[in-house]
Amino acid sequence: MAGKVIRRLKAVDQDFGKQLDCLLAWEAVANDQVEAIVAEILQQVRSHGDKAVIEYTNRFDHRALKGAEDFFLPASALTVALGRIRTEEREALEFAAERVRRYHKHQLQESWRYTEADGTVLGQQITPMRSVGIYVPGGKASYPSSVLMNAIPAKVAGVDAVNMVVPAPKGKLSDLVLAAAAIAGVDKVFTIGGAQAVAALAYGTESIPAVDKIVGPGNIFVASAKRAVFGHVAIDMIAGPSEILVICDGQTDPDWIAMDLLSQAEHDEQAQSILLCPDGAFLDQVESSLQRLLVGLPRAEIARQSLADRGALIQVESLQQAIQISNGIAPEHLEVSVKDAESYLPEIRNAGAIFLGRYTAEALGDYCAGPNHVLPTSGTARFSSPLGVYDFQKRSSVIHCSAEGADTLGRVARTLARGEGLEAHARSAGFRVKE
Repeated sequence: MAGKVIRRLKAVDQDFGKQLDCLLAWEAVANDQVEAIVAEILQQVRSHGDKAVIEYTNRFDHRALKGAEDFFLPASALTVALGRIRTEEREALEFAAERVRRYHKHQLQESWRYTEADGTVLGQQITPMRSVGIYVPGGKASYPSSVLMNAIPAKVAGVDAVNMVVPAPKGKLSDLVLAAAAIAGVDKVFTIGGAQAVAALAYGTESIPAVDKIVGPGNIFVASAKRAVFGHVAIDMIAGPSEILVICDGQTDPDWIAMDLLSQAEHDEQAQSILLCPDGAFLDQVESSLQRLLVGLPRAEIARQSLADRGALIQVESLQQAIQISNGIAPEHLEVSVKDAESYLPEIRNAGAIFLGRYTAEALGDYCAGPNHVLPTSGTARFSSPLGVYDFQKRSSVIHCSAEGADTLGRVARTLARGEGLEAHARSAGFRVKE
């Protein structure tokens, strides 16, 4: 590895499975110390409300809050921020928001029902959640795109109140984040962050209403707090480091592929970038491109560490083998940069988002393609899906028996209930039976 920017693996190697397992291993959601701190914060906010939120925010974010009015941001502040950003930025946010909104409208589910021959009606009622809290990172990491991706699907779903928390270290806030909140239709903004913000959203305080679901990314304390309040409220997911896996046939510009890998590596040192390709010479070209393109990147050292620790260029025997390996990894982002990429789609089972063709850079999905960029990580795409409108809608079963239906179903239910030793169940069903 000396002098190499990224490791090289071969799928034909006898110990490839073991090497791949080591590469993919990631265990860093929380530790005992973090969980103990978070548990204390949650308990204090639940017991003391605004007072605890203010104390922790002043301590961790170096603020001088005195009351709730100091951390509640009026709607006028969002409008001012929207007017303060550059025209180019506003137009970009509005363009992205419209595409995200249009895409997510296709996900809307509607109530349905059917009537059986005896007049019994069965169905499903779809209702939006009452309220949702979105967590948006602040300070060094300010992501207006996260505002759009979390708030817009909730709004499309019909959620009554979308409330946002965003930390403001030393009182500093991003105009782009606030402008995105205005464009996305966020209802209330509270300038708090960390585990105390998660606690406030979960339990409610004198000034911050409790919500039904908390979504959005955050640091290890935020992730630990979300995990701890799950069950009292719903959450989207516990996200791991960002990931990209690229399958390439060796015919795409190697600079394009290298920069796609770097686009994830620059997130943080634990991000993962993997390329699968049957052409060893192309892997050499991509490695050279990585070395050259790293130079001058503002986050070059972060990207370099990410590639060295968790990145890999893997030579496979065929594109079919590449897809098999990819399905086992279940990556957050999967680029299929090959000829006739669409033909491979039926074989892809596990991926958060699939980017088909040579021209589809993953970064487009992060900002403005339309699909959500909140995606399952760390192999959870095996059983999880991107954040969507369906995450903010609830389903209730509807049963309306006719007299004839109650007679038919009652006889069956009575028999099964007695078989389970539940006599009250049996008699309840039996009271509607025509003897």
